[in-house]
Amino acid sequence: MKFSVGQPVKRHEDLTLTTGKGRYTDDISLPRMAHAYVLRSTVAHANLRRVDASRARTMPGVLLALTGEDVRKDGLGDIPCMHPLTSRDGKARYDTPRPVLAIGKVRHVGQPVALVVAETLAQAKDAAEAIEVDYETLPAVTDGRDALKPGAPQLFDTIPGNLVFDWDNDMCDFKATEAAFAKAARVITLDAINNRVVANSMEPRNAIGDWDAATGRPVLYTGTQGSHFVRDTLADGVLKLPKEKVRVVTPPNVGGGFGMKAFLYPEQALVTWATGKLKRPVKWQSERSEGFVSDNQGRDHFTHAELAVDERGKFLGLKVSLVANLGAYLSPLGPFIPTRSSDLLCGIYTTPAIAINVKGVCTNTVPVCAYRGAGRPEAAYLMERLVDAAARELGMTPDAIRRINFIPPQAMPYTTATKVVFDSGEFEHVMDLCMKAADWAGFDKRRQESERRGKLRGRGMATYTERCGGGFPETASIEFKGDRVELVMGNQEYGTGLVTSYKQLVSDRLGIDADRIDVVYGDTDRSPRGLTGGSRALPVAGTALHDAAKEVIAKGGQIAAHLLEAAASDIEYGGGEFRIVGTDRRIDLFAVAAAARDPAKLPKGMTPGLDTTNTRTPTANTFPNGCHIVEVEIDPDSGVVAIDRYTVVDDFGAVINPLLLEGQVHGGVVQGIGQALHEHTVYDDSGQLLSGSFLDYTMPRADNLPFFSFSTHNVPCTANPLGIKGAGEAGAVGSPPAVINAIVDALNRKAGIRHIDMPATPRRVWEALHLHAAAAE
Repeated sequence: MKFSVGQPVKRHEDLTLTTGKGRYTDDISLPRMAHAYVLRSTVAHANLRRVDASRARTMPGVLLALTGEDVRKDGLGDIPCMHPLTSRDGKARYDTPRPVLAIGKVRHVGQPVALVVAETLAQAKDAAEAIEVDYETLPAVTDGRDALKPGAPQLFDTIPGNLVFDWDNDMCDFKATEAAFAKAARVITLDAINNRVVANSMEPRNAIGDWDAATGRPVLYTGTQGSHFVRDTLADGVLKLPKEKVRVVTPPNVGGGFGMKAFLYPEQALVTWATGKLKRPVKWQSERSEGFVSDNQGRDHFTHAELAVDERGKFLGLKVSLVANLGAYLSPLGPFIPTRSSDLLCGIYTTPAIAINVKGVCTNTVPVCAYRGAGRPEAAYLMERLVDAAARELGMTPDAIRRINFIPPQAMPYTTATKVVFDSGEFEHVMDLCMKAADWAGFDKRRQESERRGKLRGRGMATYTERCGGGFPETASIEFKGDRVELVMGNQEYGTGLVTSYKQLVSDRLGIDADRIDVVYGDTDRSPRGLTGGSRALPVAGTALHDAAKEVIAKGGQIAAHLLEAAASDIEYGGGEFRIVGTDRRIDLFAVAAAARDPAKLPKGMTPGLDTTNTRTPTANTFPNGCHIVEVEIDPDSGVVAIDRYTVVDDFGAVINPLLLEGQVHGGVVQGIGQALHEHTVYDDSGQLLSGSFLDYTMPRADNLPFFSFSTHNVPCTANPLGIKGAGEAGAVGSPPAVINAIVDALNRKAGIRHIDMPATPRRVWEALHLHAAAAE
């Protein structure tokens, strides 16, 4: 059926998935496939005196037993960090060499120490137990602040004081900020922790290496967010091969990523290396417990912030000092997360002067990389908590202080003190709509009812923005295959509904049934370079599709005019047909595509074929924004927080599919609630992970959540022809500060408590209430 843009179309992907016909990496079974097991470090910090795999190599079924010495002997490269950065002293950031198997030292629990490949997984596990590892255990440090203290354990001899970089945001005017603080009527301060989280995608990571004898090259099957991003680093950085000598294939289905599956991991390199040695397939599949100690983790910031205001509550200046715990090694995007998005600490306010310093620190923990929002949730959390703290100190309501500081619509385009350029947005109006939908005026009545039942009720507001739709180019092709169309994309579908969105967009533009459209992606031999992340898919790749469709119609119109013996100016297009205006003479798009393959049927000098490829290079970022309002009810006897009401109004610009859009917001809100109330990655002093399973790491469940009230007030952006701003991360950006603001509101009314860190677990809430009461006595 034809589906126009704007219709709430159900996902085309779901029938396959709900009938068990999906194809994930673990579904791939190749002839003579061997199985790999990774032996991981059991200590957080140690010198490796000896790693002896000789006995393992003699055990039944064992094909390979590889250690760091084999990595060194074969000349494999380290997994690189791809983001350069210059510290404020003018020196480049330090590097943290990360071999695919530990050489000389281990720096976090879970770091790969050896690889065993055997005929069966059981044999590989048995052999791994026979590997002798002699650890010289060293003191560990897991907190970024502690890592900077004199005498802290040093992870790298080449990185003094564990300080990987000390970076001042060069978009900021530090002198102007000092001047703003000098004239402030009041300065509000806040120390906040953005807690470390584990991505916990539905499908754990995996990798299958295979050897293509015909081309003499390895093939890697693995769940990714973009096959080229894994292939390029694997080939250039680790295997030291030309890119075309390595093929990476991501199966049609990937069970979630959230940024965690965007880049190369040691295990992907290990199976590719092993398959090259054995010339047969090698499979590795992560167990859930492995994911806790090897998947890139998220967040983990400690921030001190100061907000200067005048006597009316108008923001004059903002100072932020941030310590980012990067983990034991720089992930491919590790330094990017806390630095690149720090400019969004401006929020959607007119703060005229801002100064930001970020210190990146290495610790004996799993590396940190992109996790849903990748820096934008961290920025929004800090700013929205600080704004609420300012309102409370100034005796203002949360909406009043925001109202006088919002960037007004008439100021667009508006350049912030951090050089962010907003092109559109009606921030106050969105807040007003959210307040109305949330029944802001009826809160006091609901609070009194909660008090009659012995409960504390609090209300929290958070406005937010995030940055999407920029970065590197995306390429899209429209190719005709008989009576069908293939859309060849660089983006990878991993549960976001991209297949449906792309079909819907092209069905609308070309007027053909969506059931005649196939979407191809995930193979470096077939698809172009691209990455799904940062809500870039529709603003960037979707625009490339839009422009490709326009080119198809333009070229097809010339061919149709030639076939119909008419002037090109007399041809119109609609409903999948080219027509001579004012007549009943017409020709189907697919007939034109078939004719286009025959040079004899084309206008003179025209290149055969109607297939079209378009590359979109973003010219500007987009800025989704919105308002979240939450009401919580707290049991003071147990500290349990229940979310009673949750209201969201968002501005996402133009909308392709409102049903998918709402689903993305719901998912993001749930992840944000998970971080705010439940999820916490906890290490002990020795670097052992204490929250390494679902028994100890609390994921949000259905009974933790209310029904959501969601609506939009969409103002099209000017950054792309579609007017799309992006929506994938928005829920995770706005929800943590809204939830914590609501909790603090309830605690402040009861006990004058000004702040509580995430996650606001029952124990933490109970202690805040009762320890405060004890101190008051």
